[in-house]
Amino acid sequence: MKILKWSLLVSMHLSLLSGGMLGAQGSEAGHQDVTVTDVSVTASTNEQSQSYPFALPTGAKHNVTDQPLHVIDLKKWGIHNDGTKPVETTKGINNALQWASKNGVTATTLPAGTYLIDKNSRINMVSNMLFELKSDVVLQKETNAKEGYHLLHVGANISNVTLRGGVYIGDKDTHDYSKKENQYTPGTHESGYGIMTQGSNGVTIENVKGTHFIGDGLIIGAHGTMISDLYHNNFVSGEFDANGKPVANKEKIRTTKQLRFDHKIFKTNREFEISNPINLPSTFDIYIFDKSKKLISKMIGKKTRETMQIPEGADYFHLVFKRADSKGSYIEFWNRILSSNIVVKDSEFAYNRRQGITVAGANGVLIENNELHHMKGTNPQAGIDVEGGMGENGYLNTKIVIKNNKFHNNALYDVILYDGNNTIVEGNHLASKGKIGVAISQPFTGALVRDNHFDGSRIFVYDDATFLNNRMNDAATMFEGPNVKIDGLTMTNSILSIISKQPFGVSTSNVTITNTSKEIQSGLTLWGKPVQLDNITISGEAALHSVSGRVAPGSIINNLKVINYNSKTGVLLPPATYNNCEFSGAEGSNSGSIAISSTEGPYVFNNCKFKASSTALDSITAQHAKLNLSIKNSSFELLGNTRAVSVATAANFVFENNTIVANKITDDKLELVRINDYWKRNEPHDIFKVSIKGNTITSNLKAIGISTIYAGKNAPSYVVEDNTLVNAKLALKDNDTKKNNVEK
Repeated sequence: MKILKWSLLVSMHLSLLSGGMLGAQGSEAGHQDVTVTDVSVTASTNEQSQSYPFALPTGAKHNVTDQPLHVIDLKKWGIHNDGTKPVETTKGINNALQWASKNGVTATTLPAGTYLIDKNSRINMVSNMLFELKSDVVLQKETNAKEGYHLLHVGANISNVTLRGGVYIGDKDTHDYSKKENQYTPGTHESGYGIMTQGSNGVTIENVKGTHFIGDGLIIGAHGTMISDLYHNNFVSGEFDANGKPVANKEKIRTTKQLRFDHKIFKTNREFEISNPINLPSTFDIYIFDKSKKLISKMIGKKTRETMQIPEGADYFHLVFKRADSKGSYIEFWNRILSSNIVVKDSEFAYNRRQGITVAGANGVLIENNELHHMKGTNPQAGIDVEGGMGENGYLNTKIVIKNNKFHNNALYDVILYDGNNTIVEGNHLASKGKIGVAISQPFTGALVRDNHFDGSRIFVYDDATFLNNRMNDAATMFEGPNVKIDGLTMTNSILSIISKQPFGVSTSNVTITNTSKEIQSGLTLWGKPVQLDNITISGEAALHSVSGRVAPGSIINNLKVINYNSKTGVLLPPATYNNCEFSGAEGSNSGSIAISSTEGPYVFNNCKFKASSTALDSITAQHAKLNLSIKNSSFELLGNTRAVSVATAANFVFENNTIVANKITDDKLELVRINDYWKRNEPHDIFKVSIKGNTITSNLKAIGISTIYAGKNAPSYVVEDNTLVNAKLALKDNDTKKNNVEK
């Protein structure tokens, strides 16, 4: 299952965020001015500085202790707190907030009661304001049939706002989902939001409760303004010289009209970008002029969707593309404002139809100590979704921290990282049982997921993520990569599944998997391209194989320990080089072995330890027509009538400098190293090359240490040299190369 486009109508959804939906709600949706600042908070401790690659957002900065809460006078403003008169109530709250802002009031509240918010409008927050509500204050969205709405909006020209306390309730249970607002809307009714920041700066949301919205309890979004768009007739052949004069060039085209910085948005937001090219290169040059038409700046080799700063004194600019003609050309000139420095803490988002929180265009967000649960109704049905639709003409998400939150009972996901970069998910309890705790999609880069508890919830990761010191129970993973690192993972009754998309695209170290029930499948599975694993310990019997999979040749597995593996099914090892590994089977009737039979390999074991239970028939069984198996410098401890290695079919088998100790044998006909078996002695040989050298084999009675006599018809000469057999003997073919073997 790929994690792609949680909404099938992402473009429509993003257009709503950038003004389309707001326009349907009246003049409050107009383009607004804003000053964007990056997160510039200095970490308060050395530990914090070391833990985060960027400064954490601090939210609103006003001093709320400067004055007492101003209680809004309901009668004065025509506000009703009995759940009636939504138009008058909404208008009154907005008028009261505007009055407070103009008269120096920076902290407001409402008396207890239920305030019905107009279906056709919303509460519009003002800058520099604390809006504090007690738990007995309910803001209820009026029942409606709209595809999208807001209950409370923090706009692009708004900064330094704290929303504290109160209950924000949508109309999910009474909403009319049957209507479309116009022929171009999707009809999904998934864009009804409780609280929205749209290009705001410095906002703190704390101790609020947002429930029962047809979309999200909270959306942290951006504000986009398309300044103009250009078609083929807006270009001519040529470029500009070093002085900004138009000159001929048949290999290039330039814009004819001046692309001006005269929109009011540029008064406060001095950034722009070029987007959505059709039949044009994604790179271009920019020539910027002042009011006197003097060239003041050149930007060479810029790219679409790149954010560019407007120089001081700039009045307009021209674009130059390397293309011979403008046939079918199209491109857009945009201003985009991200929400920045946002803090969401100690709040609850529940029973929303789509999501608890969506981050859809933000620079610097801290989501901490919240509870997000029971999201169900329309996809993606997640606790938190970081998804700006950057690749679909949307917005960038960066510097997001999701910390110490509790997730449970969400229908599909707890946390989605769909697109963006530089996000940390840490210390969360992800407990939507059987669902996905964290999903990271291919458009996302630079995710750090650490110290979380995946309590019955899964992990799906497709690209560029680091997982540190997490724990999981009763769930499974899927790590595809590339650029995925796992270091420190404690799992109980869970499956670590790695499906590497590129060679060594997933690296894994310091993993402990504990199986507590034979009825549960648990362990390690490897698929796809080769990987590297270090320090993996798997203990306890599971329903099937503790290790399995089919991975391309070349994996490197160091210090793998498989302890007390299933007494019946054994271990089905994928091909790899195994260094310093350890395998010990659980006791049981007809105990299973380490099976090497799924692929040709090569399989290499260096300095490994094998301990077979008293009831195991074989410690290792090997069978594949093209198998290349090498076991060197390893040890075998056999606790019963058990063969160390039984090779049934192989292209090449190397067994060198190993020790075998079999002190509990009761059958003197047992072969400790066996090449084929008695029942295949008259069949054409299918083991083509064997080298058994320098091994020490010790038995408690005169068993067969090395057997090749049943290799099959016309078997070639095998090399059996320099082996020491203590209380064991050789049973070799006549044509084998036998040299310097000692039987004691």
